[in-house]
Amino acid sequence: MTVAQTFDLFSPLDFAALAWLFLGAMWIGWRIESPPKDQPSVSILMVSFRRDWMRNMVSREPRVFDAQLIGNLRQGTAFFASATMIAIGGTLAVMGNTEQLAGLVTDLTQGNAPSIVWEIKVLLVLLLLANAFLKFVWAHRLFGYCAVLMASVPNDPADPRAYPRAEQAAEVNITAARSYNRAMRSVYFALSAVAWLLGPVALMIGVVLTTAVIYRREFASESRTFLLRTPSDAGSQSPV
Repeated sequence: MTVAQTFDLFSPLDFAALAWLFLGAMWIGWRIESPPKDQPSVSILMVSFRRDWMRNMVSREPRVFDAQLIGNLRQGTAFFASATMIAIGGTLAVMGNTEQLAGLVTDLTQGNAPSIVWEIKVLLVLLLLANAFLKFVWAHRLFGYCAVLMASVPNDPADPRAYPRAEQAAEVNITAARSYNRAMRSVYFALSAVAWLLGPVALMIGVVLTTAVIYRREFASESRTFLLRTPSDAGSQSPV
């Protein structure tokens, strides 16, 4: 079967839904990482906290807490990388036996299509999971670089190398977190891409729901409200 014949198996609505998926993923990523100054996302708000963490680390003795925290961050990325790898293996197994998948989806949608259609739809999920895996691995490595930089910060706050090294560690930490967040979004959209098996309309609905969930967590969640509070706001609500 030629490429042109394969394209003919999909309707214009399928291509529109596919474009909708990628536009939704690109838009929410841009909105989170480049928000208006008066409407920062949770990810952007955490940037300043990460810098404060590294500056406070310079004068903190001992630094056991910092070592445990960066270790926990590495464990989190390793866990999700492993989970994504398992999901990739399961997706490959499904691609190797699309007959059963096609039978299940046919029963649900009352439709019929060649096996290559289901293989391509599953391939989309696989590509999103692979993208997430690579970003999780890179985030894990960057958190490791951050740990090395943190260890290189002199114990004496008066040392001229102390705060510049801490700033370097903070920037690597921020970059690692950005890669981690992108990987998480890729997993979210991989889940929404599964809806394509039920048809292009289901995919569009899945993309809208996924984008809405991510947007709410970044711009309208209770945790964001707490992050926006200033120290004076927090102090004014403390018990007398």
